[in-house]
Amino acid sequence: MTRDVSDRHPLHRMFRGITENTFQGELGIADPHLVGYVAGLLARFVPSQAMYPIADGQGRRLTEVVGMIAEAESSSDEERRRECHRHVGDFTLFWSGVYPEALPKLRRALAVDHLIDFQEQGKRSYYLASTYEGDQAPVLRRLSVEFELCAFGLSRVRREWERGEGAEGLILEA
Repeated sequence: MTRDVSDRHPLHRMFRGITENTFQGELGIADPHLVGYVAGLLARFVPSQAMYPIADGQGRRLTEVVGMIAEAESSSDEERRRECHRHVGDFTLFWSGVYPEALPKLRRALAVDHLIDFQEQGKRSYYLASTYEGDQAPVLRRLSVEFELCAFGLSRVRREWERGEGAEGLILEA
């Protein structure tokens, strides 16, 4: 079981501050809903288990995008489909933006994800998730349209946090 990082946790606040500064200052994006969503995505993925919340019918965690998409498409539950598509968008945005150097390993020759274009699939998945009713639909639609820009923004956020400004002592409490 993974634990969420509270909105009040210093790590969450750090991600929010760096994301706001980067997206507004460098990219000219002053959308609090989009910035909050992206900062929240970073905080959600701090516990590494949160990268793989989707399980198949046998309870096995799905670690490849193709499996996550198959799970979304095979579900008769609309909420489950939306959440699976949203997670695929989050997963592909995170890896495309924060750790693009890891994409070759994620798409290794013998993996089912070998032929997946993470950016195109992320855009598609965010679009599909945005077609369902809900508060997040507008931000998911914007993430679909501006996927590449948000991935670039995340690369700049990573650069800032790697500088270590204000990151001392931010340990998740068990």
